Amino acid sequence: MNGVSFELAPPRVAADANRVDVACFVGYVGRRATALPANVRTALAETRWIAGPWARPPAEVEALLQLPVVVDSWNAFDALFAWDSRPIGRGERRCASYLGAAVRSFFANGGRRALIVRCGDPWPYLEVVGNRAAQRTTRLAALLASAANPMDPASWIGIGHLSGLPEVSLLCLPDLADICAADPALVDVAVEPPSSPEVFVDCSSNAVVGVEQDVGLRDLAPPRADHDGFIAWRNAIGTARERLARLHREMLLLAALPLPMQDARNADAWAQADFHAYLENAGVLIEPDSSNGGRAAASAFVQLAWPWLRTSHSTDLPGALEAPDGLLAGVLAINALSRGTFRSVAGSRLAAVSGSEPLLAWSGIAETPSDRLAQRVCVIAPSPVGWALHSDVTASADEAWRAGGVSRLMGALLRAARRAGEAALFEASGPLLWQRIERSLGHLLTAFWREGALGGASPEEAFSVRCDRSTMSQNDLDNGRLRAEVSILPVAAVERISVVLDLTGGGAAEALTNALREVA
Repeated sequence: MNGVSFELAPPRVAADANRVDVACFVGYVGRRATALPANVRTALAETRWIAGPWARPPAEVEALLQLPVVVDSWNAFDALFAWDSRPIGRGERRCASYLGAAVRSFFANGGRRALIVRCGDPWPYLEVVGNRAAQRTTRLAALLASAANPMDPASWIGIGHLSGLPEVSLLCLPDLADICAADPALVDVAVEPPSSPEVFVDCSSNAVVGVEQDVGLRDLAPPRADHDGFIAWRNAIGTARERLARLHREMLLLAALPLPMQDARNADAWAQADFHAYLENAGVLIEPDSSNGGRAAASAFVQLAWPWLRTSHSTDLPGALEAPDGLLAGVLAINALSRGTFRSVAGSRLAAVSGSEPLLAWSGIAETPSDRLAQRVCVIAPSPVGWALHSDVTASADEAWRAGGVSRLMGALLRAARRAGEAALFEASGPLLWQRIERSLGHLLTAFWREGALGGASPEEAFSVRCDRSTMSQNDLDNGRLRAEVSILPVAAVERISVVLDLTGGGAAEALTNALREVA
């Protein structure tokens, strides 16, 4: 026996619905063959996943299958999930899972707290030809939870769990690009010659001894989407966006754009490095409307990231490339904790990044395709001082909602307003309650103004709050509905934004945002 080592379990941190740095990762990752830690089992029991009306079978609890698990460090995640054991094919080779890589980047770039929803084991990276497309619908269904009822926890899978996770502010679906990709392939890898000089050595025979070259995972092509795959990815993002817009307006979806195949439809635009043109032609950057079934990705609820990155950790992924969504989530999380979520992260230096696919040219004068793309996508590119995040934007076409900080500010305000409304949910509606709501919202907005989130030389210029008979009809009063109208001037917005906060008697506090309704 060489000795005994002890590792202290980190203390449990109580959920705080006002936090704006917590990320939720939903996707496919293996479970380690270890016993379920007592603290995880206790947390699942307290949230009634082990006993109660929506208890899951013991095997699913042990496997952490379709259950929300809180991790407050990379070590806690690593102890529970076999993120580094995704099979490549029939042999013994393994690679990292994309969910594991995203969580790793999240914590490496400043993230402090994440929730993991494991939808199942990852499939072999090299599958039988055609199997990826054949399994796409099934794999997406486990993530997107189209049948999940927000009032019935027994139905929650995938992103349906967000209905019970009020502390989440950032949502990542790291496996989407892989699910929607075409069949991956092996590629030829050039191996650099040895740097040592040639010398003569004694040979035991005249036979030529073969030397196996270690190319890591560079001989695996990263996941690339053809045109049909891009449409499937766009529709999946649109489905998730629609759920956030309908049920979780204070949450933000972070998504990595897929790598396109060079022979995809509209390949001329891609060959010219004008990815922005391809995304418009594919309907990714158009606003959802009745003609596309609301399935487009463009929205103030979505921040897209591009391109795929070579980092200090990405060598265990196919092609040694990782998607940028986990990194972006970490940058946004530490920004929320250290500077305020409403402040832009554009210009953040990314020391772990060493390359990208493709390598983008950046001018900052809105002339190159990369500059045009950066108006709707969070673009990572080299700069004179190293790799940096050059833009912090949402995918919205509405300039008032384009700045990423504005959308995150609204999420923080809606989150705080929801908490204030829920505290008054069962009180009698009348002038006393209306005045208290006005004061509560006024104090909240004054605090944001003092922190620099709102423009204006005074609180009166920065915002206004009304909650009286002018904001409610007789029908509202008869049906137990309280409505407060808030108008704010975000410091980065091009116009004033008006919000209607609606507190109904049905047990739910809703925030109805006029401008969001237009761009949702």
